[in-house]
Amino acid sequence: MKIGILALQGAFVEHEKVLAKLGVESVELRNLEDFQQYRSSLSGLILPGGESTTMGKLLRDQDMLLPIREAILSGLPVFGTCAGLILLAKEITSQEESHIATMDIVVERNAYGRQLGSFYTEADCKGVGKIPMTFIRGPIISSVGEDVEVLAIVNNQIVAAQEKNMLVTSFHPELTDDIRLHEYFINMCN
Repeated sequence: MKIGILALQGAFVEHEKVLAKLGVESVELRNLEDFQQYRSSLSGLILPGGESTTMGKLLRDQDMLLPIREAILSGLPVFGTCAGLILLAKEITSQEESHIATMDIVVERNAYGRQLGSFYTEADCKGVGKIPMTFIRGPIISSVGEDVEVLAIVNNQIVAAQEKNMLVTSFHPELTDDIRLHEYFINMCN
């Protein structure tokens, strides 16, 4: 099994470390050539946290947006954390343009405010159990389509969801020692 990790910007190295703990091979995808080289051997894709506007621009500049979108629509399992969630959302409340736009969710960027609004909690995640959740200027999912399953709610806000082959979290599971959410994603990739 090989998981591609979008490595344009953000917390991609932290995801690599979690996958290594699980004994799963990962590859950094920095440009279209990387994606094309590994596409046929990828079991899944991780879109890490970081700055969604920057990632969206780089995806467009590298001509990666449409190939990644097509791969996801063709069934490639994808796990988007924080900015990765925003990249997958069909609608972003504070801006006209969406990015990859494959998941039937509406998101609000930086819903938890500035860096100082970051926090840590533990909450139940359906199919995983009670897990640690680190929020850093995280988005919230303000609404979901009928085929989207809500997996976790914190303070009456949706913070994790799944639609078919797409898994998203507002928080950063890669910043804790708990590897169960990544295991959940790996099971989606099998």
